[in-house]
Amino acid sequence: MKTWFVELVPPGWQWVMETIWAVVIAVIVIAIALLSVAIFNWLERKIAGRTQDRLGPHRVGGRFGWLQSPADGIKLLCKEDLVPTEADPILFRLAPYLGLTAAFTVFFVVPFADGWAAQQVNSAAFMALAILGMDVFGTVLAGLSSGSKYSLLGGMRAAAQMVSYEVPLGMCVVIPVMCFGTMDLNVIGEAQSGWFWHWGIFANPFMFVTFFVFLVCATAGCNRAPFDMAEAESELVAGFMTEYSGFRWAAFFMGEYTSMVVICGLGSILFLGGWNGPIPWTEWVWLSEHVHPALGWIGNCCGAIGFLAKIYILIAIMMWARWSLPRLRVDQVMTMCLKYCFPITAAMFLGAMLWMAAFPG
Repeated sequence: MKTWFVELVPPGWQWVMETIWAVVIAVIVIAIALLSVAIFNWLERKIAGRTQDRLGPHRVGGRFGWLQSPADGIKLLCKEDLVPTEADPILFRLAPYLGLTAAFTVFFVVPFADGWAAQQVNSAAFMALAILGMDVFGTVLAGLSSGSKYSLLGGMRAAAQMVSYEVPLGMCVVIPVMCFGTMDLNVIGEAQSGWFWHWGIFANPFMFVTFFVFLVCATAGCNRAPFDMAEAESELVAGFMTEYSGFRWAAFFMGEYTSMVVICGLGSILFLGGWNGPIPWTEWVWLSEHVHPALGWIGNCCGAIGFLAKIYILIAIMMWARWSLPRLRVDQVMTMCLKYCFPITAAMFLGAMLWMAAFPG
């Protein structure tokens, strides 16, 4: 799509079109992320309400409360931005944007359809994990710079939890990378085209188990309940976010939901076929591209919609788990990682390797 678009202008001016294209892609990616945050905020309130036998948002924006998220955003923008006296003013102000920037940056290497990535990288799988790992810096800085013992404890818990769960999470990514023989997310997604039994989760029994371990580790890595020890309201007021208000609190909020979107998108590409549906629709892309190269977006739009639908389903499962399961203790969170998730992923890695050796191709 980019090739024919850039070639519309003379060779000397192609850099202008490339710059315009880069800006358009950046705006689209950020718009998708911000819209997803608003939708998930509303969806989580609805899931929480139904779980607790109540309605959830039902006043602002009609009977379903569609405008509750924009109303909350306007409220946060109007709140006073406070900086505690004991806080480090520079680090306190910088911390929220570090986590938000890390979560948004991952979008630029995650393809939404075949070739639809802001920047195609042949090692995108581990580049995404590496960038997501930087999210912990914002959380730790927020805890250290707030001048509050609750924030400090929350930051320490977040550092221990997020760094620990990155190990089994990385192992969960290694297994599909080994099975597909590449770290390019676009190639991994295309390798799962066709019917749903071509998806990575059905490649072998070990990939099937790995997907559920990945989902648990992704939930813990995003500090979501029942692993939300970094912001345990019953113990630490609000953890590392205790002293934040206004837009900076909203930046942490957006960073959490954006991380959920990114990690679920990564899981969708590695295990659930990415933009490939349960029935083959790649021939739509082939037909549209052979009518005219510019029409390749028709089939890719269908794939992108399916890809976003899978992300929404995985995030809905995370939300269901939050409002259905009790919070774990700190020692139980670490035990889950060290005694269960990591040994299981190591066993699945060994099993997948033996499976590939016994059944090549």
